[in-house]
Amino acid sequence: MMVILGLLLIIVCICSALLQWNQMRYSKKGLPPGTMGWPVFGETTEFLKQGPDFMKNQRLRYGSFFKSHILGCPTIVSMDAELNRYILMNESKGLVAGYPQSMLDILGTCNIAAVHGPGHRLMRGSLLSLISPAMMNDHLLPKIDDFMRSYLCGWDELETVDIQEKTKHMAFLSSLLQIAETLTKPEVEEYRTEFFKLVVGTLSVPIDLPGTNYRCGIQARNNIDRLLTKLMQERRESGETFTDMLGYLMKEEDNRYLLSDKEIRDQVVTILYSGYETVSTTSMMALKYLHDHPKALEELRKEHLAIRDRKRPDEPLNLDDIKSMKFTRAVIFETSRLATVVNGVLRKTTHDLELNGYSIPKGWRIYVYTREINYDISLYEDPMIFNPWRWMEKNLESKSFFLLFGGGARHCPGKELGISEVSSFIHYFVTKYKWEEKGGEKLMVFPRVSAPKGYHLRVLPY
Repeated sequence: MMVILGLLLIIVCICSALLQWNQMRYSKKGLPPGTMGWPVFGETTEFLKQGPDFMKNQRLRYGSFFKSHILGCPTIVSMDAELNRYILMNESKGLVAGYPQSMLDILGTCNIAAVHGPGHRLMRGSLLSLISPAMMNDHLLPKIDDFMRSYLCGWDELETVDIQEKTKHMAFLSSLLQIAETLTKPEVEEYRTEFFKLVVGTLSVPIDLPGTNYRCGIQARNNIDRLLTKLMQERRESGETFTDMLGYLMKEEDNRYLLSDKEIRDQVVTILYSGYETVSTTSMMALKYLHDHPKALEELRKEHLAIRDRKRPDEPLNLDDIKSMKFTRAVIFETSRLATVVNGVLRKTTHDLELNGYSIPKGWRIYVYTREINYDISLYEDPMIFNPWRWMEKNLESKSFFLLFGGGARHCPGKELGISEVSSFIHYFVTKYKWEEKGGEKLMVFPRVSAPKGYHLRVLPY
């Protein structure tokens, strides 16, 4: 017993010494208050497990601007609306995109989140050219419409539908078919298997050991690169012209944004990754909130039935139809706000700088934590209530605190494409079906919004 107690005392002393040593490492004069946790791991475990509660507790102790060590990086957390907007709008003043190392390693060094300056302008310009209004109306929306019609067929014949799984597959398949519409079913399945491993790996501690999520994510990315390289080689050898996203990325004539093969692969992975989480989660949570708020569902369904009444049964949605979905857009914004599909964005300092009266060292991350802004009673009346009408009445989309899609030069370039995909899904779902919940509705809200046991619905013809 004495030996055991002695060992426990030694362990406690070692742990206490490690915590104290790590705290002292980051006690440079001028830094904001906060705690740094363990060496290497920092406070990542507490951050991922406790999520919003961890942030609230730190805010109560240290205010809305504090230091921590999460996802492998010393990090400043900002929870102030005005300061967050300043950070997002001032990339030229030493605040560039600074995503976790695991995300950068897996998504690629040329992905739009990793580059800045001329590299960012090239990748962003290339992406915007793929989703311009003309491209949306002539190429992307017809494909999205055809896919949604087909994907949503026959759901009323199933005993239950796990909307969480369905929307995940929907978001991935819709994006993949826009990128490469010629893939066979076995090829699509190969991409799907690797992509889901990649997603898990991006939100992990970057420790490259066998069996870790990080190692699995790296391997999945290598496998996707192999599949893309093979596909691009086959297309070049065929000499055919393709009108999907990959076809436009590979096009050499009349292309203002010529990319290398590596840049093309990183761009493809960026398109798949950036839309997957937001489109799938927003679609699932929109159905959840509409189920719980019948008046909102009635208003939304009226909007979509009016669109169907003026179109032939087989006539696809076009860009004008999407633009006319004012209440649907409000539902999407309110869903994104209340569910907090995106908790915040990361920036990195390129040199020592002063911010909010504190000195921030070069290379530190700044986590623009927007979650609490979404529930700020001074910005949103009754913030915990689902109220899409607030977006219709007050034009909140134009306000300075509207950061659901980021801000500044990093404002989400795929915002309108994502809204179009969610709107198309909602359109065909509410005009074809009504639904009731069948259990498993308990939701996790951090680090990702999810239903651990699934979100099961009984779907019936409308």
